[in-house]
Amino acid sequence: MGESRDLLTPEQRSRNMSRIRGKNTKPELLVRRLLHAKGYRYRLHGQSGGTKLPGRPDLVFAGRRKVIFVNGCFWHFHDCKVGQHAPAANADFWEAKRTRTRERDAQQRGQLAAAGWDVLTVWECELKDVSVLESRLSTFLDSGIRQGLDVVEGADSTG
Repeated sequence: MGESRDLLTPEQRSRNMSRIRGKNTKPELLVRRLLHAKGYRYRLHGQSGGTKLPGRPDLVFAGRRKVIFVNGCFWHFHDCKVGQHAPAANADFWEAKRTRTRERDAQQRGQLAAAGWDVLTVWECELKDVSVLESRLSTFLDSGIRQGLDVVEGADSTG
């Protein structure tokens, strides 16, 4: 009962965690490749006219006033199976950390929406069906209707 499936030493776990990147992740690179192939051009990592946007969105479409975040389900506490997985080791720490991340994400999306930006969150679990993802991205970027408020209100919403 008390045995842990995780047999990593604290040093091994620390080394693994330090290798997780916040920029240029595989999911982000996939979304960037899809959009670039469809002819969309963007700025990276929250830059718009020399100003850093709240939350440093992964992709910024300044002319359209739209931003896209590409989030890992676990790290940003998504409602999917991966996002709801609760680590057994150091559970209180992880719960607090992931809850703070979710709250910070919602606050930053609210700031972006208040500044007139439409916000879309693409979750890692959504990358499995590329055709659906492409359609969702195109709909968001080509739409003249402000969608960001719907996404902000349901910060964990997939669409």
